[in-house]
Amino acid sequence: MYIKKDSLIVRHATIDDIQVLCDWWSDGKVMAHAGFPNGIHTDVDELMDKIKNENDSSRWLIVEIDSNRVGEMSYRTKDNVSEIGIKICNLFYQEKGYGTLALKMLIKYLFNEMKVKKIILDTNLNNTRAQHVYEKIGFIKVAVQINSWKNQLGILQSSVDYELMKEDFLD
Repeated sequence: MYIKKDSLIVRHATIDDIQVLCDWWSDGKVMAHAGFPNGIHTDVDELMDKIKNENDSSRWLIVEIDSNRVGEMSYRTKDNVSEIGIKICNLFYQEKGYGTLALKMLIKYLFNEMKVKKIILDTNLNNTRAQHVYEKIGFIKVAVQINSWKNQLGILQSSVDYELMKEDFLD
């Protein structure tokens, strides 16, 4: 996958991206909204194996702006349903609309090229910025999981489950 719109590119992650992914995931500022305020320390070799063995049903993606890696996305598809995730990891590029644009690019690809029937995702209930973006492009809130898991600090967290059908997508 290689999708370009103006200065924004969404592409498959490669082994050249492994260190930056590990750096982002280790950064508590980047990962706090996902419930990992201490970051996730990822084994470089394990991630390399995962990326080398990916296929079209499961991919890590890199978001670039003006040739700078600024974020990551992923999708996992099974039975015509894709579960997706997105993070704009470079704090300078957050809250500028790039995440929404990258998300729309991925959604179009999944619906039009991969022919998925439904896209699902979840987010932390406290991540109101993400919820606003998801709802703005047509995701429907299907469930709220109250106090369903604990973050790294042992604090109970709640999450929101969303789904999107092609006919509800607001491009």
